[in-house]
Amino acid sequence: MSQVEKKAGLLRRTSSSKKPLKEKVVLMYDEIFAKEDPAKNNPRFWDELFLMKVNLEYLESKLESVDGEDVQRIQDNINSLFHHCVQALGEEHQIKVVNALQTLCALFRGVHQKNKSASGFDIINMLMGFDKAEQRMKDLMERLDSLLCGDSSESLKSLCLKLLLCLVTVTDNISQNTILEYVMINSIFEAILQILSDASSRGQHGYDAVVLLALLVNYRKYESVNPYIVKLSIVDDEPTLDGMGMVVHQALTEYNRQYKDKEEENQGGFFSTLTSMVGSMFIADADEKLSVQTNEAILLALYEAVHLNRNFITVLAQSHPEIDIAATPTTTTPTTPTTPLGTTPPSLDMMSNPELPLDPNLQTSNLLITFLKYASIVMQDTKDEHRLNSARLCLIILTCIAEDQYADAFLHDDNMNFRVSLHRMPMRHRKKAVDKNIPSRPLVCAVLDLMVEFIVTHMMKDFPMDLYLRCVQIIHKLLCYQKKCRIRLHYTWRELWSALINLLKFLLSNETTLLAKHNIFHLALLVVNLFNMFITYGDTFLPTSNSYDELYYEIVRMHQVFDNLYCMVLRVSTNTGQWKEAASKVTHALVNVRAIINHFNPKIESYAAVNHISQLSEEQVLEVVRSNYDTLTLKLQDGLDQFERYSEQPKEAAFFKELVRSISLNVRKNVSLNTLSQDVLLKEFSTIS
Repeated sequence: MSQVEKKAGLLRRTSSSKKPLKEKVVLMYDEIFAKEDPAKNNPRFWDELFLMKVNLEYLESKLESVDGEDVQRIQDNINSLFHHCVQALGEEHQIKVVNALQTLCALFRGVHQKNKSASGFDIINMLMGFDKAEQRMKDLMERLDSLLCGDSSESLKSLCLKLLLCLVTVTDNISQNTILEYVMINSIFEAILQILSDASSRGQHGYDAVVLLALLVNYRKYESVNPYIVKLSIVDDEPTLDGMGMVVHQALTEYNRQYKDKEEENQGGFFSTLTSMVGSMFIADADEKLSVQTNEAILLALYEAVHLNRNFITVLAQSHPEIDIAATPTTTTPTTPTTPLGTTPPSLDMMSNPELPLDPNLQTSNLLITFLKYASIVMQDTKDEHRLNSARLCLIILTCIAEDQYADAFLHDDNMNFRVSLHRMPMRHRKKAVDKNIPSRPLVCAVLDLMVEFIVTHMMKDFPMDLYLRCVQIIHKLLCYQKKCRIRLHYTWRELWSALINLLKFLLSNETTLLAKHNIFHLALLVVNLFNMFITYGDTFLPTSNSYDELYYEIVRMHQVFDNLYCMVLRVSTNTGQWKEAASKVTHALVNVRAIINHFNPKIESYAAVNHISQLSEEQVLEVVRSNYDTLTLKLQDGLDQFERYSEQPKEAAFFKELVRSISLNVRKNVSLNTLSQDVLLKEFSTIS
């Protein structure tokens, strides 16, 4: 049978001369698309329609095939179909409700697909009639709210959320979907919160609810007052915030597990043997194979919660056992769509059972740790657009966290120590880290490790300048907190200093190439000012006086990099050109670094000459440093512990607009009601009814 015949819902051919029979529901659709009122000759038409199994494909294709002139002719019937769908949602007969929900989805999709270039008002008019739209949408939202908050079956609630996701993502640009004005007026925010606060409903529908909320928050967020933004920002109900955190946590945990499984799979077998035989020449290829599709939708939900609601910060730190989802039985429901790897909602049992027995030998975790592990995976490879967006969003989330006083307090809390096993990019010159060797430390150490790891591993031709700027700014904000609160963090600071010096070295080596695309002087200034923070205030937050000595040792040891940087910025700042002012700022910022180098280098050389030593050991250099602090003169630099606070508008607006567009397209693709297994649904409700 041809594709066209399948769409038309043909049943069989009786003979070559006779036309194939059509399903009754298809015949009824044809009546709707005729000029006459379908109920004129059959008063029970609408009752009968919603008892029929929906043929989504045929209905959508019929809507898409309507010509411009036919729109006016059948508009009354389409309006009537919409109206009767909404009415059917109030029926006690569950099959009618199921069919009405699916028909509404086909209507939204079909009409938008056909009228992509039409204005939002034209689409509203075709669907429900502009003069009646307000009442129709009020009725629809009230009935959906009632179904979501009432005692409806879980399958029915899932179908309601699928319809809402279908409605929200029906246009590429969510802010051009004028119908959503009615979703703003007739809010379902409380229904979403109710789902998230209840363990059972969260297990079934939490993922869809969180994604729906994240999308609704982004509707015209810069153009008008979005009630979902306002309401999300003031939620203080602990079970609701915990529920939202649990959904995000489980989705990210599932992603991390999938990545780990692929990693282990990759380490076994022929490929691994071949790699070990011929060395590490295939490391890059092996890493490519570990790619797991990112989940920007759930990451966006985490961002909105962290950015908008200060109460959510407490959720990040709540400890619970670190659970391997793979060991947890997963309940499969017919309402969960088949989604790509990495975007699947987590196991239902996991989300509905937050209270699990604590094993004293089990490592505890929290949402922040899971997020840091996720970030360490997606930040490894930023060549792919989705992973680049994910990495950028991870760093924006960390920026918001680093600016929050409460978040900083628990990040630096010595009583909250964790072993955080971050994923590290395979590199030829270093061995793979062993998880067992990871010490238990305050969480800020894991954040700093993540920043250092990114700095070290992304010095490449296609330089991700934006991500580097964010990394360095996050480090700066954490140092500002440590300086302000005089927190002496026991961290391997030398790894950070080494990474920053190597970054400066990279900028110098690739000056011409990078300047064609980026203002490298801004990044260089931020890096130099990090060293200035350590030089000026290090005695207040470095763990020991030895750490301060080691800082000077690193600066003197790598003086050639700073000397070369000074020569470069001096050259650019004394010539006329677009980078003159930016380079000049770096020249001034280097004053104390150069003072240290110019002060200690002659003394080290003198010490070596007097003692007839050709090459001094580290301890000998440190001895020279310690004995010559008194004669060192440094300039006090203002504003080192000040920073510009994060603001989404206007700097990040374009990024979020494109990100939401990408998420919307992905959600639309995955929310296919055909995957809801109509036969299973209808069988379920036919036994109920």
